[in-house]
Amino acid sequence: MKKTSLLLLLLLFIISCSDSVKDSSNLPGRLGNPEMSLKNDSRAIPAVTKVMSQYGLDALAPDPPISIEATLKEKVDYMTSLEPLYEEIFQSWYSELPEVEGLERFTKVIDGVDGNQITLYIHKPEKQISNIPGILHIHGGGMSILKASNPNYIRWRDDLASTGLVVIGVEFRNVAGELGSHPFPAGLNDCSSALQWMFDNKEKLGVSKIIVSGESGGGNLTLATTLKAKKDKKLFQIDGVYAQCPYISNEYHRSINNLPSLVENDGYFLNVKDMAVMATAYDGVDSKNPLAWPLFASTEDLTGLPPHVISVNELDPLRDEGLLYYKKLLIAGVDASSITINGTVHAGDMIFIKVTPKIYRSSLMHINNFANSL
Repeated sequence: MKKTSLLLLLLLFIISCSDSVKDSSNLPGRLGNPEMSLKNDSRAIPAVTKVMSQYGLDALAPDPPISIEATLKEKVDYMTSLEPLYEEIFQSWYSELPEVEGLERFTKVIDGVDGNQITLYIHKPEKQISNIPGILHIHGGGMSILKASNPNYIRWRDDLASTGLVVIGVEFRNVAGELGSHPFPAGLNDCSSALQWMFDNKEKLGVSKIIVSGESGGGNLTLATTLKAKKDKKLFQIDGVYAQCPYISNEYHRSINNLPSLVENDGYFLNVKDMAVMATAYDGVDSKNPLAWPLFASTEDLTGLPPHVISVNELDPLRDEGLLYYKKLLIAGVDASSITINGTVHAGDMIFIKVTPKIYRSSLMHINNFANSL
């Protein structure tokens, strides 16, 4: 009897292991096949994969040459070396586009709370006859690289403004690159200063309400600016929040059990180890400060926040942290919704203006509709 029982248990164990192997092969991306890359993932939009292949971006993104144990200077130097490479790629993807007409564009230099100067890029319809919603736009780059003056961000603000919005881009301080080296909370302070200026000048700008919005590192700063506004008792300045593919977990070198997309989509345009280097340069290795990493915000931190939209990309390593933040907002009673843009990589609905214009336009109009619904 005992021998039979042992044999039965062994058989059940073998069947269980067999099912696990079978199940794992059905999992998406690199969860099911560690050798999977963007170019052979059937979920990816073929036209996007093709244009990415011109720069080898359809293959797995390589690991960085340094680790999170590197010095801050080594991290800053490494990230600074990446900035011109990304700028060259975006320049090529945004070249030869027709100019967006019917807009007024100007810049304003303001003083930040740290005594530094901040350039704001303002885009608005020429024939604005009444107050309309305003977007405080915060660009991506992992809080580390890129600039609001890059052509892709100029175009995004132009196209947002052309839908009938006042759009203000913030040239905040980065950790690295041309605008570095300024770790947390420098960039956040600049975004908060920009929000204050926009709020103080709503009437002059013809702004009826303020929506804070940004993607990737700008998605982080979008959510962090909102959390900081609550902490500073200035939440009344923000009417809505629209975060795209936010970079918010600081889990890139720790446990990822609750964020499977960090494995599933690792190397699809973004390398998780690269993001760990950026994250640890921003606010140290083990920071769980919600103003630096909003995913660590408590229910108390989130309670009472204005309406939110969290937009994520299906093939993005950061997808699941955005969705988890959305769920935390719901638990806190915030009016929140989320969308997942299928077939797209990190920020893919924003950066492939020529290849997937309908997806690009859809994201613009979703922001516009949200702003006008408040």
